[in-house]
Amino acid sequence: MHAFLNLILLVIRIYIWLLIAQAIISWLLAFGVVNRYNRAVSTIGDFLYRITEPALRPIRSFLPNFGGIDISPIVLMLILYFISDLIVEDVAPRLLY
Repeated sequence: MHAFLNLILLVIRIYIWLLIAQAIISWLLAFGVVNRYNRAVSTIGDFLYRITEPALRPIRSFLPNFGGIDISPIVLMLILYFISDLIVEDVAPRLLY
């Protein structure tokens, strides 16, 4: 069971890094730093969008409109950090003893 919890924590950490990468690539595309018609950039951007959008969409529908600022990745990261802390601090000690 300990290995399964470590796997869940690893998946959460990887997903947080994917959220960060998606935010960075969207900023780079918005400010014109990278060319959106570059095949590698569009492939990476499409992959990150498809991975992160299903989790971000419900949060975006719940949050009020802040203009051009999208804070849904931050909210999702906070939720994921809370879940990982809950696993480490509450669930794992109960299963190990």
